[in-house]
Amino acid sequence: MPRPLVPLLVVLLLLGAAARAAPAAAAPGQVMTFEAPAELLDESRRDAALDEIAAFGVTRIRQQVYWRDFAPSPTEPMRPSFDDTNADAYPGGTWDPLDHLVDAARSRNLEVELTLTGPVPQWATQTGTDQLTRPDPAVFANWVTAVVRRYGDRVDLWSIWNEPNQPQFLLPQYDDRRRPVSPRIYRGLYVAAERALHAVPGNVRDRVLIGETSPIGDEAIVAPLRFLRGVLCLDGNYRKVGRCANLRIAGYAHHAYPTRRGPLAKPSSPDSVTIGALERLVRALDRAARAGVVRPRLPIFLTEFGVESRPDVVSGVTLARQAQELAIAERMAFANPRVRAFSQYLLRDDPPVEGVPAAQRFPGFETGLRFSDGREKPSYAGFLLPLAVKQFGASDVLWGRVRPAPAVTAVTLERNRGRGWRAFRTQTTNPSGVYGLRVPHRARQRYRVRWTAPDGTVHTGPPIRPY
Repeated sequence: MPRPLVPLLVVLLLLGAAARAAPAAAAPGQVMTFEAPAELLDESRRDAALDEIAAFGVTRIRQQVYWRDFAPSPTEPMRPSFDDTNADAYPGGTWDPLDHLVDAARSRNLEVELTLTGPVPQWATQTGTDQLTRPDPAVFANWVTAVVRRYGDRVDLWSIWNEPNQPQFLLPQYDDRRRPVSPRIYRGLYVAAERALHAVPGNVRDRVLIGETSPIGDEAIVAPLRFLRGVLCLDGNYRKVGRCANLRIAGYAHHAYPTRRGPLAKPSSPDSVTIGALERLVRALDRAARAGVVRPRLPIFLTEFGVESRPDVVSGVTLARQAQELAIAERMAFANPRVRAFSQYLLRDDPPVEGVPAAQRFPGFETGLRFSDGREKPSYAGFLLPLAVKQFGASDVLWGRVRPAPAVTAVTLERNRGRGWRAFRTQTTNPSGVYGLRVPHRARQRYRVRWTAPDGTVHTGPPIRPY
């Protein structure tokens, strides 16, 4: 017989101990963010995608807003003459896709986070020869003013730049002596943007996130914690250097993608932060707080996340592993009290490139819940009903949630010991749709969840093995 139900807090404590993670209580009001750029700016697919996202129970979408896509003459080296703080001065129709997205999202009670980012118009860079090198902070601030004047009455969560520690979004990353320079460039852009944003009447209390960093560093990419220290004017020991003024920051945004080794793995570099090494970011922000450059317990927003799957034969895991690893990662984020937002990047996979070798066919992201042709992966059902199962001694500790549940609901838990699926427990969730329990471990035992929605539709999650 299964052991009696244990409180959710105890489940989180057990899971935290098993993963050697300190946090054991979820952040209050943790939000799921969804990003589906291909669909959400496509007039023919936007409404169906938003309906699908809202039906998941998601409450926020993130949209990157690329400066170059709005500017006149973006490939010219000379700045055209126009009032770049006035949205109406930009080319006709420029704003239409974003206008329609913001309005359509709000009509479905979806909050919108806008990430204002490069690439930029060439005339806004130091050299005028590309769209990435040393963008002018003052000119960026003018564009930010235009964006906020247009959307500030409907958006109150913003972030500045996407993955500024990556060379495809900001250059240069290093100088000739291999010293990081992108943190200093980004700091200037952030300061200019934050001040411009909060100067727009009615937006003085809007939240602005810093960072949006990618997880791994190398010879071309500044590792996220090294980047963080540079932006905050800290040395390698988190001591303040120079006379940098403190920044106004609502939270730190990060993209904690796992490696192919899975969500529990930690990168060897101590300055890299995947979901399995999230405590590194927590500790770094705490040390920055002790140095007096950020406020204590600064919130973390995991604004972009996904697990690459097949058919990508180079970076993708199996479809079963994708569903399982997404649930494990979500449980890890849920159990961390500093994490205010988790996310899913892509509804559909990026389309493949035809006519090339298999190893080159998938240059984009295969993190979608659907294949590029629209077919559902197992992770689609897993996103509706995420379930993570951790073996802890002689027990399996289960954590799950019913994402679309509007309130307390009940789920049926099933297991398969090699003789087919059999129900063994009806479990009641908390008001957020979350539940936890502990049952005896059996070798080769798998679990899954069944849930009947209020409209009578029965949803079945994918098979999940203990890890």
